[in-house]
Amino acid sequence: MTTTEDQAWAPEACTLPTVAQPLRLAEFDELFANALRGQQRPSATVLRWDVDPAAETTARDLTVRESSCCSFFSFAFLPAGEVLRLDVEVPAAHVAVLDALAERAAAGIRP
Repeated sequence: MTTTEDQAWAPEACTLPTVAQPLRLAEFDELFANALRGQQRPSATVLRWDVDPAAETTARDLTVRESSCCSFFSFAFLPAGEVLRLDVEVPAAHVAVLDALAERAAAGIRP
């Protein structure tokens, strides 16, 4: 995705300043590249990530900051064997944002 495309799916409900959005996306990209081990889509409004437990502090910090500017996101952490499960949920009105995030995450998952 280009920066213009990245910003196109950031909804108006997001209060993160436009200039900071590419930096936040880069943080998610880094998490995906370094710690994402798998991704599932249990429903249209829920995205499930399997994250390396060593990245828990980073993932929690990032999701807290993301929730503060995009209050429609709900993040839930659960231990799941050898990975940390991170469920990302949005209301139906923001499924397009979740779709874009899922696409971005899939591109960053290491085999």
